[in-house]
Amino acid sequence: MAFKKKKKVDPVFAFLEESPAISVRDREGALNYLVGFVNLLRPKPSDTEEQIQQNFDTVIRLLYQFPASQTALRTAILAQLVGSNLVPMFTESGITVSRGVGRELYARLKHKFLPALQDHNDFLYLLDRIFYKKSDYKWVEAIPRERWSQFFELMKLPLSSNEPIIINQAMVSLQILGANVSQLGWEKEIIHFSSMKWQTAENPFETQQFLIYELRELVLERAPVEEIKKLSARIKEVLKRDRELIDEIRNRTSEKGTSLSQTFILFQIEQKLNRMELLLDIVDADDHINSSRFVDLFRSVVRYENRKNSLLEFLSQTTGYVAYQIAEHKGKKGNKYITSSPKEYWAMLASAMAGGLIVCFVAIFKTLLHKLPFAPFWQGFIYSINYSVGFIAIEETKSTLATKQPAFTASAVAGSLDTKKGDEKPNLLNLAVTVSKVFRSQTASFVGNLIIVFPVTFLLAWAYDWIFGHPIVGAEEGMAMLRDQHPWQSLSLLYACNTGFFLFLSGIIAGYVQNKMNYARIERRLVEHPVLRLYISPKKLQRVAGYLNSHAGSLIGNISLGFFLGMAGMVGKIFGIPFDIRHITISAANTSLGLYSVGWEQINLGFLITVFIGVLCIGMLNFIVSFSLAFIVAVRSRGIHLRDYPEFISILWKYFRTHPLDFFRPRKRIQHAEKATE
Repeated sequence: MAFKKKKKVDPVFAFLEESPAISVRDREGALNYLVGFVNLLRPKPSDTEEQIQQNFDTVIRLLYQFPASQTALRTAILAQLVGSNLVPMFTESGITVSRGVGRELYARLKHKFLPALQDHNDFLYLLDRIFYKKSDYKWVEAIPRERWSQFFELMKLPLSSNEPIIINQAMVSLQILGANVSQLGWEKEIIHFSSMKWQTAENPFETQQFLIYELRELVLERAPVEEIKKLSARIKEVLKRDRELIDEIRNRTSEKGTSLSQTFILFQIEQKLNRMELLLDIVDADDHINSSRFVDLFRSVVRYENRKNSLLEFLSQTTGYVAYQIAEHKGKKGNKYITSSPKEYWAMLASAMAGGLIVCFVAIFKTLLHKLPFAPFWQGFIYSINYSVGFIAIEETKSTLATKQPAFTASAVAGSLDTKKGDEKPNLLNLAVTVSKVFRSQTASFVGNLIIVFPVTFLLAWAYDWIFGHPIVGAEEGMAMLRDQHPWQSLSLLYACNTGFFLFLSGIIAGYVQNKMNYARIERRLVEHPVLRLYISPKKLQRVAGYLNSHAGSLIGNISLGFFLGMAGMVGKIFGIPFDIRHITISAANTSLGLYSVGWEQINLGFLITVFIGVLCIGMLNFIVSFSLAFIVAVRSRGIHLRDYPEFISILWKYFRTHPLDFFRPRKRIQHAEKATE
């Protein structure tokens, strides 16, 4: 007897086909139905983003096929909306509380160990029961906004004047947010950094609060629809002016700098304005709600509830604009390291050669300092001073050190994808051209450094031997210097990664200090200093203050890099761990010194070639680590998601195939960008 194989039933089809009767009064039953529905949407850990979207599309298609399931789902959602307190969701969820950075961090840390108690009538409590997995926000955000809009439009949720309970809660939430925005708008970080037109005319932060109270009276009195619409439109115009003020302050931070406190306040105001615009859509009596804004609310609330105790999430959000200003400073400086014309290219090569010459003397002095009988800490300290003086000399002579470029050029490259500057979509072909410029500029600076460092250091070692009658280092020490650069007989490649990190970190420090100089108005404070003015002439004081204002960032960055590189080896010795640095130009100089001390005839050719390759690998890792870290910070601070531009790699490859020489030397004639893709 043959048995027929039982056909496997699609669980989504089976769930929606049943369509049980759901009552608005049975809140718990409706909640269980929603939990079951979301369980169907929740993907398996192995599902790709494409599979998640396909599953959601299937659900929408089946909802159209089973009208009864639409009704059941709509009723289940309505049961939660009308029977819950929506105010916390509207005014708190997804919005940073106004209690300062430190207090917010403390609250999140505390709630990580002992979660806050939630009212069972709070809609957020119900949302936590539905989206109970901490990773739910990932698949919710993986589903495109337009798909969610289609789903909520299909549900026909009563977020309009047809549902008084929801309207009243939305109105209360609007009042709360309006009062919060008004208070934040009077903070000194906002007032002192806004132009006079916002201080002399009607302050929009204050105006919107009074208008919202007028709207509340109209809603309570059930005024004619036209009056409510007219006042709502006026409030939206004022909120638009609020945004203009915020944008003005942010645009001026490139000159005036910013602080974590100011960033925190602007961030909060922007969050609250976004929520207020949605609430106005609900209460403006036009029976229409912006589905895109509602989807943004839904996604942000799910994300916030899943991540509400995450310290990393909070720090990432609130420090974004501070990082942006640091990256902007680096990006502007990075432009000077990107060559476009042959003239700029040869100037870069000459500048790198001058930088290489300074490094030769830094390496010689460091070798001499090594002979002094200092304890490890003080030896590291004098190494640091030597490096710092050398890096400052390179900066002051407008020379170039190849390894300092990546931390700055990465920000300049990321600026091509900047989403904070209002461009609809970046030109990826222009970005490919920028990458080619960065690559050839970096190559020119490496070549310029190395063609000077190798021979000149060798020549200086010979001159020292000729003058003093003995080599600067002995043969045994010279061989140790060569082995230190060997790619597998030492940890040189690992140490090169350490150097890349320190190069990145010094760039961040330089950007932070320059931002702080602008924000704290150090130049003006020095000029008007009550004591300095007594002993220094106004002209000289102005000159000193002006120099510090424009050079403080680079000075501190160079000094910090000098101490990072100088103290690294000493830290390894003090703690007995394999920790050190390898910097391509210093390694090249040490290779040259070791080669002179040992002698050409005493060294195996294969070993010497391997050491040279090791030096080049050190430079490559210096560049990759420094550039990658700086690029990650730059793109994150600008709100850029690289996954939005998957086609860039193919565009870059196509550009390289058609114009390979552009990555190594500039064109003599600037050609139209479109020809690059032909």
